[in-house]
Amino acid sequence: MRVLLLGGTWFLGRRVAERLAARGDELLLAHRGSARSAPDVPGEHLYGERRELAAHAARIREFDPQAVVDTCALTGSDVEAVLPVLPRVPTVVLSSQDVYEAYTGLRTGRELSPVPLTEDSPLRRDRYPHRGSGHPDVPDDYEKLDVEERWLREGAVVLRLPLVYGPYDWQRREEPILRRVRAGRTRIPVGAADLLWTKGHVDDLATGVLAALDSRAADGLAVNLGEHITVTVGTWFRQILDAAGSAAELVRVPDEALPADLALSGAVAQHLLVSVARARELLGWAPAPPDGRVAESVRWHLANPPETAWTEADAAADDAALARAS
Repeated sequence: MRVLLLGGTWFLGRRVAERLAARGDELLLAHRGSARSAPDVPGEHLYGERRELAAHAARIREFDPQAVVDTCALTGSDVEAVLPVLPRVPTVVLSSQDVYEAYTGLRTGRELSPVPLTEDSPLRRDRYPHRGSGHPDVPDDYEKLDVEERWLREGAVVLRLPLVYGPYDWQRREEPILRRVRAGRTRIPVGAADLLWTKGHVDDLATGVLAALDSRAADGLAVNLGEHITVTVGTWFRQILDAAGSAAELVRVPDEALPADLALSGAVAQHLLVSVARARELLGWAPAPPDGRVAESVRWHLANPPETAWTEADAAADDAALARAS
């Protein structure tokens, strides 16, 4: 199969490209060539901004893709910019489970939606949840609901992704714990740590993308992906410590005392527990058992630490929180 990937050189997109190439598919990757892009991802690379994809229209026509995977649409305008250039072929689009109203509940401390969430659960009524955040990788008009609306009209399969972890995770989901392990901390402040947030290992999610490419059963539909077993954040933190070989103690402190990078361990009113029944029924997809997935991810991140170091200010914040332990 000839597959055009929009993006395809970061984290999950990179893993999708590697899996497609490994099974013999031909790849054309259109991306910016940013600092996070892996230059050794297999396939032919077209460099430029999404909004300049028309500059590559002749090469895309010549390649004659049989399928498209859009890994990096963040805004409605991201979709509108590429639709005139792309052929009408089976398309898989990566979205997020932040489209659900439950995500608003998690952010605002309100219980807004029952769980587990299905594809028919209420969607967010508020738009642009990160507007004004100043995050360098999240534009003010970031909105996966806008992305979904435009792609679903085109008959694409929209895959709603959970909290994604694994090798090459640029968000480094395990880092709040691992940075303390590296610093030799023996006590780590946590809150209630009762949040249930469906996760997904990058390899399993890549398998889900391939399943959506190979099946037409979900065309024009949104489909949740994620592990079918979810533990609390506190248990996940303990799994990370065990995988790192650390005997550090998780110490309960008041939520208001938590260091910023451990805020996820505070008490919550709304969970993000998601059902993946549709993926199983329509795509024949199921993730591998999560046993061992956390350990695999932790091993990679310990062997590939970030450049940022633990500081005296970090230690002071933890010590201040621990001084308020119950």
